[in-house]
Amino acid sequence: MVNSLQAQLLKSGLVDEKKLKQAQRAKKKSARTEPEKIHDTAAAVEKARADKAERDRQLNQQRKEESARKEGEAQARQLIEQNKLDRTGGETPYQFANKNKIKKIYVTEEQFGKLSRGQLGVVRLSGTFELIPVDIAGKVSERAPQWPVHIARVEAQTPAEDDPYAAFQVPDDLMW
Repeated sequence: MVNSLQAQLLKSGLVDEKKLKQAQRAKKKSARTEPEKIHDTAAAVEKARADKAERDRQLNQQRKEESARKEGEAQARQLIEQNKLDRTGGETPYQFANKNKIKKIYVTEEQFGKLSRGQLGVVRLSGTFELIPVDIAGKVSERAPQWPVHIARVEAQTPAEDDPYAAFQVPDDLMW
């Protein structure tokens, strides 16, 4: 028995015998190539699965890095809060560079001396600058490298041999 829809189309004259046979040949040909299509779709599904697994792995890696960064920042914030020095009553201005700008904070004379010798560091926390010991500043830099930490560099300069003023050293904390 011929397909009833095909028979009806043939009787109504919408298709002729030639088109009907051509359609049947195309159907048989597609049936023969069907296993290849299944194989191709299986490979495509496997590739899509592998791509999704790779994307998921990358997203998980990014999430881990983000959580590690947040954890490091939280530890740095806690270190600063616990070890910051009180600057109340400070009248001596200390100037330092922060993001290509000169910033000024007021500290006590003792703190100014320690800052100029590199024994204290300046770090920004919640919009304010805080003084912290240099060892804590190193720990903050390790945990949150994107946070700027300013520590004065103490460089011993060797005077030239023919310098007549070699015996007269200029102090680092000279105030003009």
